Parts: sequence; structure tokens; C-alpha cells
Amino acid sequence: MQLEIMPRKKRLPAGRAPLLLLLCQLVRALDVPLDLVQPPTITQQSPKDYIIDPRENIVIQCEAKGKPPPSFSWTRNGTHFDIEKDPLVTMKPGSGTLTINIMSEGKAETYEGVYQCTARNERGAAISNNIVVRPSRSPLWTKEKLEPITLRNGQSLILPCRPPLGLPPPIIFWMDNSFQRLPQSERVSQGLNGDLYFSNVLPEDTREDYICYARFNHTQTIQQKQPISVKVISVDELNDTIAANLNDSEFYSAKSNRERPPTFLTPEGNASHKEELRGNVLSLECIAEGLPTPIIYWIKEDGTLPINRTFYKNFKKTLQIIQVSEADSGNYQCIAKNPLGAIYHTISVTVKAAPYWIMAPQNLVLSPGEDGRLICRANGNPKPRISWLSNGVPIEIAPDDPSRNIDGDTIIFSNVQERSSAVYQCNASNEYGYLLANAFVNVLAEPPRILTSANTLYQVITDRPALLDCAFFGSPLPTVEWFKGAKGSALREDIYVLHENGTLEIPVAQKDSTGTYTCVARNKLGMAKNEVHLEIKDATRIIKQPEYAVVQRGGTVSFECKVKHDHTLIPTITWLKDSGELPNDGRFTVDKDHLVVADVWDNDGGTYTCVANTTLDNVSASAVLSVVAPTPTPAPTYDVPNPPFDLELTDQLDKSVQLSWTPGNDNNSPITKFIIEYEDAMHEAGLWHHQTEVSGMQTTAQLKLSPYVNYSFRVMAVNSLGRSLPSEASEQYLTKAAEPDTNPTAVEGLGSEPDNLVITWKPLNGFESNGPGLQYKVSWRQKDGDDEWTSVVVANVSKYIVSGTPTFVPYLIKVQALNDVGFAPEPAVVMGHSGEDLPMVAPGNVRVNVVNSTLAEVHWDPVPLKSIRGHLQGYRIYYWKAQSSSKRNRRHLEKKILTFQGSKTHGMLPGLEPFSHYTLNVRVVNGKGEGPASPDRVFTTPEGVPSAPSSLKIVNPTLDSLTLEWDPPSRPNGILTEYTLKYQPINSTHELGPLVDLKIPANKTRWTLKNLNFSTRYKFYFYAQTAAGSGSQITEEAVTNVDEGKMAGIPPPDVGAGKAMASRQVDIATQGWFIGLMCAVALLILILLIVCFIRRNKGGKYPVKEKEDAHADPEIQPMKEDDGTFGEYRSLESDAEDHKPLKKGSRTPSDRTVKKEDSDDSLVDYGEGVNGQFNEDGSFIGQYSGKKEKEPAEGNESSEAPSPVNAMNSFV
Repeated sequence: MQLEIMPRKKRLPAGRAPLLLLLCQLVRALDVPLDLVQPPTITQQSPKDYIIDPRENIVIQCEAKGKPPPSFSWTRNGTHFDIEKDPLVTMKPGSGTLTINIMSEGKAETYEGVYQCTARNERGAAISNNIVVRPSRSPLWTKEKLEPITLRNGQSLILPCRPPLGLPPPIIFWMDNSFQRLPQSERVSQGLNGDLYFSNVLPEDTREDYICYARFNHTQTIQQKQPISVKVISVDELNDTIAANLNDSEFYSAKSNRERPPTFLTPEGNASHKEELRGNVLSLECIAEGLPTPIIYWIKEDGTLPINRTFYKNFKKTLQIIQVSEADSGNYQCIAKNPLGAIYHTISVTVKAAPYWIMAPQNLVLSPGEDGRLICRANGNPKPRISWLSNGVPIEIAPDDPSRNIDGDTIIFSNVQERSSAVYQCNASNEYGYLLANAFVNVLAEPPRILTSANTLYQVITDRPALLDCAFFGSPLPTVEWFKGAKGSALREDIYVLHENGTLEIPVAQKDSTGTYTCVARNKLGMAKNEVHLEIKDATRIIKQPEYAVVQRGGTVSFECKVKHDHTLIPTITWLKDSGELPNDGRFTVDKDHLVVADVWDNDGGTYTCVANTTLDNVSASAVLSVVAPTPTPAPTYDVPNPPFDLELTDQLDKSVQLSWTPGNDNNSPITKFIIEYEDAMHEAGLWHHQTEVSGMQTTAQLKLSPYVNYSFRVMAVNSLGRSLPSEASEQYLTKAAEPDTNPTAVEGLGSEPDNLVITWKPLNGFESNGPGLQYKVSWRQKDGDDEWTSVVVANVSKYIVSGTPTFVPYLIKVQALNDVGFAPEPAVVMGHSGEDLPMVAPGNVRVNVVNSTLAEVHWDPVPLKSIRGHLQGYRIYYWKAQSSSKRNRRHLEKKILTFQGSKTHGMLPGLEPFSHYTLNVRVVNGKGEGPASPDRVFTTPEGVPSAPSSLKIVNPTLDSLTLEWDPPSRPNGILTEYTLKYQPINSTHELGPLVDLKIPANKTRWTLKNLNFSTRYKFYFYAQTAAGSGSQITEEAVTNVDEGKMAGIPPPDVGAGKAMASRQVDIATQGWFIGLMCAVALLILILLIVCFIRRNKGGKYPVKEKEDAHADPEIQPMKEDDGTFGEYRSLESDAEDHKPLKKGSRTPSDRTVKKEDSDDSLVDYGEGVNGQFNEDGSFIGQYSGKKEKEPAEGNESSEAPSPVNAMNSFV
């Protein structure tokens, strides 16, 4: 839809009348662009009554525009003024303004007269007003002799001023010799004529310097009258003698000082007449004398005084009515009254009027062949006479124009042509003045043009009128159409108002008014268009106004002014006191939202106003501050604050509300913050939740709300001592229901059976439902298929089972919340899987690589993903020891299980027993369980170093021999090749002697050492060997017998329990060396326990690698650093353990550290305890299973592989 501007009136509401006055002009009165041919137009001229300063050059202005540029000429007193013949007169280039240089020579009076300017070009001539040029005058007072005035107390007095006539008239005032204004009152006042009136005199009126001054503003000069002396005497001052010699005629206006009723000093008589011109100020004056001083009252007979235009001056002795009109004519009565009587005077007022415009003629632009009118209507009292001129010449003698017809105050043009272009002058005059207006008729043929700048941006506050300009020009007169948006969306005429000057008005702009508007101007010669843009801004509001405050003197007060504004506008906050600026005082501090006045004084009381200004609007709010005297301050008591009270909910919107409260007493500890809690009486009655916290300076809070919640609020105040009790609950506020804001979370899709899909989610709580009828729309479809979504709506559940699904198929799932109002936003899509089934295929191509006697590496090919039928959890290796190579006896052992996470295709088997036969298989694992086992693979571990001999006993000690008996190692880990026995003597000072090394065949279990020293202690180190190397050692100590010949009489020693004792009984518990040794052992044990505890807590590793290095086991081969099959070995301080004290005070040999301990690798090296694992790079991640499978045993039992649990426990 399009709207056309038609030359007709638009109906506007009364409230838009001021706006209409600005816009309601005829389009034909618009300015013609200066690049088009046009007659002259006077743009600036001096005033009609032009009073000049005779001390300065005379400048008479006359400016005009037109095309071609006009030329200028002047007349003076009705005849041509030839400026070229007067050297003192110059005309400004390109202008008609005259400058008369009287400062160099000449007098202003010479150039006094009536001037008129004419601006002319080929299209016509425009003339100025008649400019009457007169120099200002400030004459001196005529000299006169003023006699002193003496009069009695109570008499009336008039001091005449009679200033000299000046141009313009002077301003009169009375002062003394010190240039101090004389005080005036109801008793003493200055009249309109400048005289000073005393209703009655008092002795204090006596003075010798009553001086009348006349100020001539135009020349900035002041003239003064001769001082007047006044003496007021009292009758009591005159004795009878003096009084007898006095003649009453010698007193000025001599009267009795007795009380008397009023009489008028001015005007005289009972009635007078006043005439005033329309638009001027009507001033009526009544001054009365009397004793006591009379009071003046004013009334209008048969009417009332205009309220908004009536003012009283000079203590009500002068009545003024501004902008007087004919309706103010009538009889006005002044009344002078005192306790002794009243007197009346009637002033008859007649309001005349110089001519004033009803319709001044406007410029007329016509295209060839068009018709038009020039209308000139004026009024006045008496009614003015209308006369026309054409190009400055009376129309009666102007050249004839056949298209022109004069009808009184109207000139009618018909079928105009280019020659019809001219400037017409309308003159309306009566005896009180005249009006002169120029209006041209310009005949043009021009296509439309838009004069408003393109892409102008208009910014308007919401709910206010928006005015979009489309100034245009064209001849013939174009029609203007408005469109909104790029596609020309409709503009309904009941919403938009189009003015005749092209302006589009939106009476009440809203947010949806924002956009791009296009105006299009068309006439028969063409078309023009222009785009403008409109932005609607939020109004600035004061949401927290300053409040009335009462503060004690010396206290501190804070006014809050919180402003909400459009985010694109930047407000400035200004504080005023009593409508003026704040005092320039450091006690006044202003921050973003607060005005704080510290150390308040009495004069700080008043009205404080907060003004928020933006570039588009402003708003203000005020509060009164009252300052009171301080009250005696009792000893302060400190406590938590009292609860807030008077909770009130305002600005109740769908999703927000403003909560305000009154703070309780802070109990002498300032409140630092307020805590706001809410209760949902609909869903969780009696349960209070935290809503928000605000500063202790605030007493309001804007709270965000959720839909469909029955809110109650309470507030608690907090100070440094704690939290107050909660306030009383606010009124309840039930928010409107709305669709849910959020969808369920934790959406998952997992199958519980191979043929189903179980969809679960975390349901919304009642607070999140946003409305009644909460349900869930559950949707699913296969991820890799082309099926549409399948949906079902359920309520009061958090699980839905989809049956009949293929096994382990990926599904796309979404769960959307809905209620009776509508749906939540589109939910996120998650992926799930239908139920898993056991894998169908076993891993293939299983290979075993024996790394050393305790470690093997297993490889296999991965199982195809489709045959896994579930989430791949990893691969599981079952392995068990099947046969001992040393004894060839079968024995059933428990199966061990290692699980390797993920898609790994190899792994390490640690903790194997050397010289053993093992069997293993591999199975794939998913979330449902294990798949079938791969074919068994058998492998054999090589020989390893043996464990320590099971026991070592020393029997049959003699003077020079000792016999050793032992049991073979419990874990030979191969075929024993020999035993090694090392021994060395220990002397009485505990020093070690030379070490003897002895090899013993593997089939021996007893050995006798001969040729030993008698009565000597020996330390023995004993270990077995296989082809892989030496095993762990066992140690023992013994003493040979004492020489019996030297120890005659001493009974032989008792040898028992496998220990060789000295033949001489000695209580070693009392020996100093033994006590010291035991203390050292205890201290070392304590240190070792602490170290072990610390290292265990830190996840320390069992030092397998150090043991292997110490024993130089040839089976233990170094691993590649980048293999990643094992975790990094961590080194323990082995020296601390290798040098533990020996039994019975023996010392450790310096060349070798030997102790009885297991040589098996601990699983601590490969994972976390029993369930140890390798990481992704191939390190151990297997788990030992407690599952056992028993097989019938036959033959002698061979040594079992050490339990990994025991291995770990023995370590820690």
C-alpha cells in the first residue's frame, strides 16, 4: 500500500497542535533551490524603527537571494539615494547593506531619514520595509534651583523627577550620593513617570541626597538630577513659641499628621482613560496617600483578570497584563484602603491594534499553464487597508499581465506563462502602523528533487512522535508517497500522518517502527526518491528514585538514583540542590548511582534532584532532605541487623519483578549486603532457595523470574556480626505459564537386551517445567539409515524402551520437553546404541614371543568390528602353567587372566615362572561379555636363577671343623649345576677375615669344613646355581670349639638346634657390643619401615631391575626404551637394604651383598596391584583373576609360581 500526499488537511489530535504549527505550511511556500532561476527574496533587513548610536558608523542591512543574483538600490525619504556621490557611504559587495562612515567625519543627524532597499533581477524586484533611521539622544537635565523640603511627620510627599526627553526614553531610578538605591516599600515607591511617592513620611526619611538618575541604554550614559533635600520634623520638636511664629504656608503641602483615609496621588480624580496597542504590555498604576499606609487592590468590571498574563509590580500599585489583546479592553478599578476608609478609581482601557497578519502571502511556484493565488489577509483596529505592488510599483500603474486578476486581498493567476514571474508586495496599513510582505510568482518546469539528505538516521524514544523529513521541490507540484522496507510494506493511513511538506509522522513510535523508509516524489516531468532510517530507543527511566530523608546534624545521608536506559545511549547523571548546582564542597560525593552528603549542616537541607540526560531524552526525580538537631547518643550496642520489613512487589512482568524493602536497624554495624530468598509455594512449599544478593546500599532489587512459579520472597540483612532473621514473606506472585526453557539432560541410549534400546534422561523438576502438563517427546532413528524420526510422548517417567531393534546399531536420540503452553527449544541430538550381544569370533593368529624366563609377549590379530556386536572393551588373555620342565610332572594350577583395554593387539605376560610350560588363549571382550577363545598356544620359559636354599644348618662343631647341612632351593627354576659356599672368620673386634670360595656338587646336601681355627666365629654365605646364573643366598654363623686342653675343668658345650655354640658359656646379653648392636638394628629397622611406608604411599616400584643387575642374570635382556611394553622401573636405594645387620652381630662381606629373598618379578612393576595394567603404549594393563581351574595332580609337587598377590604383599 502507498500513501499519497494530497493538498488537503489532516485531522490531528488536539495534543499535536504545537507540532502542527511547525509543519502546517503550504508546500508551495518551500524554498526554491538556489540553482534554479527565481526572483529575489529579502532575507535580512534592519528594523523599521532603527535607532542608531551616533558615536558609531551607521549600518543599514539589506540582504537578498535569487538567481541570477540580485542587484541592489536604495531610496531615502522617497527619492533615489545615489550612494556613489556620497564618499561616506559604501555598499557591501554582493549585498545591499549600507555602511555610513560617520566616525571619520560627518554627523549622524545628517543621515536621519526613511530608507528603503530594492533587490532586483530579471525575474522581478523585492523591496524592504521603510527603515526609519534616527540617532539616539541622551540630553542633560535643565538646570534648576531646588529648595529644601521641610514637612511634618505623617504628611504625603511627591519628589518630581521630570527627566529630559531622550531617544529611546531613559530608565529612571533613585539613589543617594553613594550610588545606593533608595529603599522602597508599600509606603515609598517610584511611579511609572519616575516620580518618587511617599504615602506618608517618617523622621527616617530625612536626608539631603534624594537623586533621580536617568539611564540611556542605547548610548550607555547616565544623567542625574540635582539632589533634593527633605527634612521631616515632629510637632513635639517645636515649642509653642516657634509654632506661633510659623506660618502654615511655609510648609510644603502642610497637613496634619493625624490619621486619615486614603486619597490618590496618581491618577487624579475618580476615572481616567488608557489606550494600548495589541501585543504590548498594558501597565495601569494607582498610588495613594493616607495614614496608615493604604493597600491597593485591582478588579476588572464585568470580567476577570487573565490568570496567566496578569502580574503585579511596585507593591501591587502597578497592574501589568502582557500580550494584551482586544479582549482585554474594559473598565479596570483600583481600590486604596486603610482602616479609616477606601477610595476607588476606574481606568477605561481601549486596546487598538496595528496591522497583524491573518495570512501573509507566500511564494508561489507554478508550471506553465497552471493556476494559482496570492492571498494577503491582515487585521487591526481600525481595520487595515490592503494595497498591492508589483516589483515595487503600485499595481495600478504596473505593466499589465493578462494572467493576473486582483480581487481585494487576493490576486488570482490563470494559465501563467514564464513572463508572469514577478515579485508582489502586499501592504496592510492603518494609523498605528503597516505590514509589508514580498511574495514571488515563479513560473518553472522542473522534475521532482528530494532536498532531504539521503540515508538520514532518525533516533526517537519509544512512545514518542517520530518525524521523518522528505523536503522536496518540483514544478508542477509533486505528489509524495512513503514506503517502508525494501519490498514496500504497507503503511496504514490510520497509523501514519503525512504532512503537506512531505514529512511522515508516526504519532506513537514503537520498537517495530524501526526500519528503512522511502519517500517518492512524482510529477509529470519525472520521479525522485530518498531513503531514511529510523531507530527506536528505550526511554530513560529512574527505577530507583531518591527518597525523603531526615538526618541529624553532623550525620551522613545518601540519596540513590538508579537509571535504566537504552543500551545504545549513554546517560549523564546530574545532581541539583534546590534547582541549582551542588555546593563546591568535598562533603558532597557523587558516584554512579548515589549522592552522599557527609557531615551534614543545617543549610544542606533542601530539595535534591537527580537528572538523567541522554542525547534524546531526560528524566528527573527529587527528594527532600531535612536536617535535625542530634539527640544524645547512648552507649552503642552491637548486634546483627534487625530484619527488613515492608516488602513490596512492583513492576510485575512475566519474567521479572522489582522487590523493595525497608532496612531494619543495623544495630551500630553497617549493613554490608542483603540476601534475597524465594519460596515456590506451588512446587516446593516451605522450602526457601537463594535468589540473589545485593549491596547494603540498595533497598530494591530487580529479580529475574521463571514461568509458572508461585513466588514469595524474603530478605535478610548481613553485617559484620552476622545475618539477621528473615523478614516476613512478601505477597505471593504467580508468574504466567510458558513453554519450557530447557530440555532434559543426561540423555543416553543403551540396550539392556540384544534387541532393545533403553533411552534414559534426567527429568525436569517442577521449577523447570514452566507450566502444567509436563511431558517428554522421545524421538529416535538409526544413525546410518534413511528412516524418519519415530517419536512418542510420555509423562512422569525418565526412561523409554524401544523394542525389536537390531543388535548393537547406532541410533540418534533426542528428548524434548513440552507442556500445555508449548514445546521447549529443539533439543540436542545424542548418539546411543541398541543392546549388545556376545562377540561371535575369536582373535586369530595368536603368537607368543618369550622375552626372558619371567616375561613373554603375545600378539594377535584384531576381531572385525561387526563381529564384536558391542562396544569393544578390550582383549583378555587366559594363561596357566601346564608342566614343569625340571620334574616333568603335570599339575593343575589356577588360570590367570590379563585384560588389555581398547583395540590393542599385543601385550606382555609378566611374573612367569622360569623353566615352565604355559598354555594361553585370547578372547575379545565387549560390554556384554567375552567371545569365544582362540586356539590354545603353548610356550616354554627358559631356565632362570634359583631361589635361595630352603635351609642351612651347622652341626657337629669341633676344634677345627664344622659340618653344614642344607635343603635344596624350593624353586630351582632350572637344573642345578652346583652350590657355592663362601665363608670368612670374624675376630673379637668384629673385623672380617679373608673370604674363602668353595664349589660343591649339586647332588650334595651336607658338607664338612676342616682345618678351621679353634674357638673362632665364622660367617657362611651359601647359594645354588643353574645354567642361568647364581641364585639368592642364605647366610649363617657358627663358632668352632675351644681347645679342651687349655680349658680343663670346663664342661663341654651343649650343641643343639643346628647351632654351634662356644664350649664356654658366656651371657652375651650383658655384653656391651651386643647391646650396641641391638640398638643399631632397632634403629635401622625403624628407618627402613619409615622409608617403605613413604615409598608405598608414593606408588614406589619394586626394584626388579636392580636385583637383575646385582645377580647378572643372563636371561634378563634389556628392553628397548621405545617398546613401551613395560612401565619405567623406579630405582630404590638398594644399599640401604643390602647392608641390613646380620644375625648374631655378623657383618656383611665387603665384596658381595647377600640376603635371602625371592627372585621372582613382582606384579607391582606392571600395574596397580593385582589388577595391574599396561598403558596405551604397550605397558602392562592386565588384571589377575581369582578364577581357578583344578586339574588332577600326579607325581611329586613342583614349586608353584609365586602368587602375584603374595609378591606384592611381601614387598609392601
